[in-house]
Amino acid sequence: MKVDHLLFALILLIIPSFSMGQSVDDAKKWYLEGNFRQAKPVFEAEYQVNPNNAPLNQWLGVIAFTEGDYPKAQKHLEFASQKRIPESYLYLGRLYANMYRFADADKEFAKYEKANRRNKEALAQLATHREYADKLKRLINRTEDIQIIDSLVVPKSDFLSAYKLSASAGSLQPMSRFFRNQPNNNQVLFLNERQDKIYYPQNDSGSVLGSSLYTMEKLMDTFGNEKRLSESVNQNGDQAYPFVMPDGLTLYFSSTGHGSLGGYDLFVTRYNLATNTYLTPNQLNMPFNSPFNDYMMAIDEEKGIGWFASDRFQPKDSVCVYTFIPSSEVTLLESEDEPHLANRAKISSIKDSWKPDVDYSALLQRSHATIAPQEAAQRKDFTFVINDEKTYYTLSDFKNKVARSLYYQAIQLENKLERLESDLSEKRNQIASSSNTSSSGATILDLEKECENVFKEIESLKFRARNEEIRNSF
Repeated sequence: MKVDHLLFALILLIIPSFSMGQSVDDAKKWYLEGNFRQAKPVFEAEYQVNPNNAPLNQWLGVIAFTEGDYPKAQKHLEFASQKRIPESYLYLGRLYANMYRFADADKEFAKYEKANRRNKEALAQLATHREYADKLKRLINRTEDIQIIDSLVVPKSDFLSAYKLSASAGSLQPMSRFFRNQPNNNQVLFLNERQDKIYYPQNDSGSVLGSSLYTMEKLMDTFGNEKRLSESVNQNGDQAYPFVMPDGLTLYFSSTGHGSLGGYDLFVTRYNLATNTYLTPNQLNMPFNSPFNDYMMAIDEEKGIGWFASDRFQPKDSVCVYTFIPSSEVTLLESEDEPHLANRAKISSIKDSWKPDVDYSALLQRSHATIAPQEAAQRKDFTFVINDEKTYYTLSDFKNKVARSLYYQAIQLENKLERLESDLSEKRNQIASSSNTSSSGATILDLEKECENVFKEIESLKFRARNEEIRNSF
């Protein structure tokens, strides 16, 4: 038995180094050339025999890090760091930074700096990664207080199945389904509710800048009049995953450019009717964005929910689709607890984002429901009298996009007015139960004035929307 075990051990030692003519030296050469795919199986075979080899752990850790397999990368890089392999300090620091473990990242960066104090090239590289870690740390302090009510891990190839949009929000579909000559990939096309306009990504002919966003309109029975969106949207990098709000002006999209944190980031912009171009896009805050790929923001106003996808801390072929409650105003988390901010930014637990004593079950149920077209056709979001013959009940009833945008702004302000009036009522109740009214009285006057101004703006927007619709659509 001892002889058999010895022979088996010798075979294990020989196979990794000489199977198919591929040795560890060959793998090291491929690794240094950046050919990780070819080097990986040789390193993994060698690791089965020699798991305590520090350089081997370093190489496997770097490969896992580049592939996004953070648990495996952390295991290998921490081992290599303990064995004082200098290169592991840099990659482990980068990994910790992407996990928002900034104190641990600083320690690894400091060890790398000490080990390379005479290497100007290495120190320059370190400075870049330290700057990025500092940027992430600053952005965590701008984490939004959003309520994420659900998350679903799905295959990347079928991630759109998690989006249950109402008919009023338009539709998302693979480009290969709409354009039959397109390759079967994960690129997504947006079709508006009226089904007369599409938005989609496309590689610019002869361009090395990446993909740009385009739009086409329905002309009779076919789509045509292709237009490339303005340069403010289509800059260096890939622009993809478009979604347009019912106002026809607000565009969400994802980009690897525009100063993204890593891979795709989520951005929002708005079409300026006066200049016929899009405004400079705004990068969404954390937790919407992260050092990983974050994309496909979609908001369903009828359901009162939104979705976005992220591959943060997910297996290579999977993505997590988060369901959240949209807000018309950005509200940042107010906390000096850095671990708490980091966990909210990372979405460590969706329940941590919930408000106390709030039941999200109805919204959660609505997020999984598909509203039938006939049901959508019968809905009434509001009642807006245009003239003696026309009354509108949904944004899709508007024929003129300027009028639709004006009324959409009025709806947003009505939501704001409702919140202001609620605050005003609360302040009045506080005064009624308090003897000190000096400071509260001033606050009430300010709120009353703001409510009055918002109300006037709402009436003005509705008046303009009615006139625009009558002037241009009848």
